[in-house]
Amino acid sequence: MKAPTTFLYQLDQHGIATITLNRPERLNALTFEVYRELTDTFASLREERDVRVVVITGAGRGFCSGGDVKGIIGELFDRDVEGLLEFTRMTCELVSNIRTLQKPVIAKLNGTTAGAGACIALASDIRVAAEEAKIAFLFVKVGLSGADMGAAFLLPRVVGLAKATELLFTGEFIAAAEAERIGLYNRVVPASELDDTVQALAEQLARGPAFALAKTKEMLNRELDMNLATALESEALAQAICMQHPDYREAYEAFVAKRDAKFR
Repeated sequence: MKAPTTFLYQLDQHGIATITLNRPERLNALTFEVYRELTDTFASLREERDVRVVVITGAGRGFCSGGDVKGIIGELFDRDVEGLLEFTRMTCELVSNIRTLQKPVIAKLNGTTAGAGACIALASDIRVAAEEAKIAFLFVKVGLSGADMGAAFLLPRVVGLAKATELLFTGEFIAAAEAERIGLYNRVVPASELDDTVQALAEQLARGPAFALAKTKEMLNRELDMNLATALESEALAQAICMQHPDYREAYEAFVAKRDAKFR
């Protein structure tokens, strides 16, 4: 994979790839270049066999404050409809690449999470936040639709239609505790514990059966629009496929031998 230049990338010995947005002086606001490279990086990660889990976070006191006011928003006024669509489709491509990456993606929310940053967090599989990590889908605040980067599709499925409507209509920030209460954040911890909490979770997933995790994420995505009968048949097929994988036998043999399983 080509090394990114607009953010930090690190792969540790556990197979955990960490992407760190690195414009702390701007609360890690996104530029056209960062958007493009993030989108391409998540696409490339599909083929990185050494990567088992991806963590995305921000440097400094913010996770991501959304699109840079000068670097993106100001420049968009000079674009025609086709130029605007080129940009908005790229932002949606980023969300698609996160959702279709068949590896767990953890958003480590170290601080302010807003706009496109909130959508990146929403697209991730698990969100672990510091107590300071307030969040807002603030698109209506700048005259845009709250339906941006998949928010109107994903958010109701995470927090329910009523709460999603409120968050997208008002664009207001909510505190981390409230985000955890409504199910938007999986866990909220003191800032001093965030790194260790995410590392422990990422290592747990990295030790797990990669094929089974990938199949689980695939089915979560596919079943969003299925009826119950179709979902049950799809899950029957998915489970039969997993039963043919060597990890299934390894889990059984490890249990019988009373040892830790060593998944591929």
